[in-house]
Amino acid sequence: MAKKLWMIGRMALIAVMALVTFCSGAWGALALWYQLPGNLIARSIGSAIWVAGVIVLLTLAINRRSWLPLGLYAVAYAALLLWWASIAPSNQRIWADDVSRLLTGTVAGNQVTLNNVRDFSWRSDDDYDARWETRHYDLDHLASADAVLSYWGSAAIAHAMISFGFDDGSHVVFSVEIRKKRGQQYSAIGGFFKQFETILIAADERDIIRVRTNVRGEDDYLYPLRMDKAAMRALFLSYVHAADKLAVTPAFYNTITSNCTTIVYRMARQIEPGLPRDIRLLLTGYLPEYLYKVGALDRSVPIDEWRRRGRITDRARNSRPDDNFSELIRGGVDEPGRAFSRR
Repeated sequence: MAKKLWMIGRMALIAVMALVTFCSGAWGALALWYQLPGNLIARSIGSAIWVAGVIVLLTLAINRRSWLPLGLYAVAYAALLLWWASIAPSNQRIWADDVSRLLTGTVAGNQVTLNNVRDFSWRSDDDYDARWETRHYDLDHLASADAVLSYWGSAAIAHAMISFGFDDGSHVVFSVEIRKKRGQQYSAIGGFFKQFETILIAADERDIIRVRTNVRGEDDYLYPLRMDKAAMRALFLSYVHAADKLAVTPAFYNTITSNCTTIVYRMARQIEPGLPRDIRLLLTGYLPEYLYKVGALDRSVPIDEWRRRGRITDRARNSRPDDNFSELIRGGVDEPGRAFSRR
C-alpha cells in the first residue's frame, strides 16, 4: 500500500511539474516572440528555439526519470525572467500621430490648465487634421460626468472613457489608451507582454468619440453618472495627476491589470474606498451593469432602458461639421439624478 501511494504521489508530482513547465514555457515563448529585438523572422526563430529546448528538457526528465533536466530548465527560465525584468517602458519612441504628445496639467486652486488636449478632425484612420491645444478649465463650473463605452465586436469588451462637462456646454474626455508606435497595430495578447506603453489622452468629444463611431465603425454608448460636484472634481484631478505621473514615469499597458477600466477604478476607489471589485471591471462591455449596481446610474430607470437611451452611435454618425456635437449626441439621453450624490 505504501509503495502504491508513493507511486501515485510521484506521478502526481511529475504531472504538476510537467504542467508548470508547459505553462511557463508557453509564456516564455510568447515573451520572446513579442520582445526579442529584430524582425518577425528573428523573433520567430528565437521563440522556436526556446520551445524546442523546453520540449527536449521535459522529455528527458520524464524518460530518464531525472530532475537534472528540470533543474537546467529552471536556470534557463530564471535567466529569461532577468531579461524580462530589464525591459523598461519609455516615452522616447517614434509614436503614432494620435498618441505622439503627452498630456500634462497644472492646478492653481480651481483653475486647471491642460497641455496637449487632442482635437483632431478625422476623415479616416490615415487621413486627419492634427491639432493639439492648451485648454483652461474652472472646476467651479464643472457640471457633469459621463461614462462613454465604445464596442467594436464582442458584447463583453468595450473601451471605457469619462467625459466631463462644464456649465458653458464644453466637454473634455479622458481616455486611458495604448501608446502605439508608428505603424503598430493593437493586440490584446501583446498587451500582456509589454508591447505597448500606457498613455492618458484628453480630447474633444468630436475627436475621440466621433473617430470611433464614424471612422472605425464602433458602437458607442453614453451614461450620465450620479456624482456630486466634490466627487467629480476629485476624479477630474485624479486624471490630471495620473497624466503628470505618466509624463515623468512611463508605464506599460496591460490588458488585464492596467487598462482603460482598472486604472479608472483605482482612481475612483481613492474617492470612494467602498467600491467593490467585480468581474465586470475586466469584462468592460458589462460595465453599465456594474455602474447600476453601485448606484452610479439612476436605478429608477431599468438598465435595459439606460442602454436604449444611452446609444449615441446613430446621432454621432449623422452629425455634420457645423453641429454642436456634444449637444447632438445627448439628444434623447435623459439625465435623471445628474450631479446627485450617491450618498
